[in-house]
Order: sequence, then C-alpha cells, then structure tokens
Amino acid sequence: MECKYNKRRKTLTCLGEGGTSMSFTVHVKMKKLGKQNRVDIAPAMFELDEKPQTVRELLVNLTRLGVRQYNERKDEGQLLAYLTKEEIAAQASRGKISSGLRTGADAVEDKTVENTLQCFEDGIYRVFAGEEELTALSDAIPWKDDIVFTFIRLTMLSGW
Repeated sequence: MECKYNKRRKTLTCLGEGGTSMSFTVHVKMKKLGKQNRVDIAPAMFELDEKPQTVRELLVNLTRLGVRQYNERKDEGQLLAYLTKEEIAAQASRGKISSGLRTGADAVEDKTVENTLQCFEDGIYRVFAGEEELTALSDAIPWKDDIVFTFIRLTMLSGW
C-alpha cells in the first residue's frame, strides 16, 4: 500500500492493489475540561487511509497522521506567518488559534503512538463516539452516519 500526504488539503490518501484509492474521513472534536470551553467546538476533519474498526486503530491512525502533519510544517519555509480573519475565525471555532509554524526536532512516530495509547489507558483523556464513551483499546467503533468523535483531556488538576 502506498500513501501520499497532500499538504494543501491536509489529507492522506493510500492506494491499494490496482491503484484504487482508499481513504476514510473522520470528524473529531478536541476538548479539555474547564470554564473557558463553554462554546461548542466545530469538529475537525481527518482523512485516514482506512476505516478503523477499534479504538486502538483510530488512535494509531490519527496519531500517525498528526505526526506527519507536525513534521511537515517545519519544511513549509514561510518566513512570516500571518492569518486572515477567516482563518482566525475558523481556528477559533476549533478551539485553538495558531500560525502553524514550528521549529525544533521532528516528532518520532512510534514513540508518539506509544504515548497516545498509554495516555488513553491511564485515563488522561476520554474518547466518545457520538454520545457513547469508548473505554478500552479493543472496543469496536459503533459506526453510524455523521458520527463525531470527541476527545476530552482530563488534566485540569495537574500541577496541584
């Protein structure tokens, strides 16, 4: 299987046998507990190479895609980052405004996946498929039309 990442569209498309395109789009909301998040956050779209069947597959695929996007941002070569009013509004509706530029070392995909899975098992964040909480890495994903995954970070008491 051969995969290609489109920087402009921020999508990952994989080609299977015979050159057929295989991709699957998931909608994800990311939240953290606290007073500042009273506004409903618009879901972000992530295009995966295949439809995940378990929580483990979903987390691994989203993490690998995120690492690729993070590592490629360093190579964009833009000297002066700016955001239009539309980009600011769109990012604000997702809960974070960022120029997207970064410096430093690349993220290591395998270590990041390992950390993602360990954090899930340790209860650092929760994953919901619609209104249903997914509590184990082996849980099957209850696929329905227009399902939105919600990730909630539970670190509001860290540092106490």
